[in-house]
Amino acid sequence: MSEVKVNKISPRSGTTVTLGDSGDTFTGSQTVANAALQGSGQITINGTAVALGGSITLVTETRPTVTGISPSAIENTQTAVVITGTNFVSVPLVTAINSTTGALISADEVSFSSASSIVAKFTISVDGTYLLYVENPDGNAVQTSAILTVSDAPAWQTSAGSLGSFAGGSDIGTITLTATDSVSMAKTSGSLPGGITLNSGASGSSTLTGTESGASSDTTFTFTITATDAQGQTANREFTLTFTFGTENSMQFN
Repeated sequence: MSEVKVNKISPRSGTTVTLGDSGDTFTGSQTVANAALQGSGQITINGTAVALGGSITLVTETRPTVTGISPSAIENTQTAVVITGTNFVSVPLVTAINSTTGALISADEVSFSSASSIVAKFTISVDGTYLLYVENPDGNAVQTSAILTVSDAPAWQTSAGSLGSFAGGSDIGTITLTATDSVSMAKTSGSLPGGITLNSGASGSSTLTGTESGASSDTTFTFTITATDAQGQTANREFTLTFTFGTENSMQFN
């Protein structure tokens, strides 16, 4: 391989200097100062023409963010989910992504409240956890972690209404309350009879036990028990317990 070293090549006035043949590649390490390029041409950056040796201030794109959702757990029926964050632009595209299968479910409807709040209505038939993808009309977007859970709320198996009629001051034994997917139960309204305790269970069932105390005449106690699942979804059911006093003070069940 031949090598030619020169300090300078100066063509005669009006002539053209040709180095090599078409297709040859030339490399070099000469640095050209910006000042030497001024007025020599221009380049285009993001659609804006910039003179060589000049400068431009690039406008950074503003992406949306998601800081939270409510509720974070929904059932399979259509449910409105409030999405909070920043930089939302009317009206974003919102999609739920199954974290296991990657299946995409577009929101049935999206409404724009403000740059920090939108509402997406989802109907998702498959239980699981889902990521959310929010894309503004300008294409800027954000994808969250798996922040949405789709699952069935607790379903009561114990019928509403009377749990039995008992003699005043008697032991009611053990009354079992069952709701599928329940991890806890609590009395949320009304009154339990004195001496009667709700024992919350973690595997779908809870019990009422104890010996009635405090009543002195025929009394029906009405109360609501709320079953809650692992995702915080709830189901309410109203029950009654009746205690009687009199000559026929025997225990009986409805």
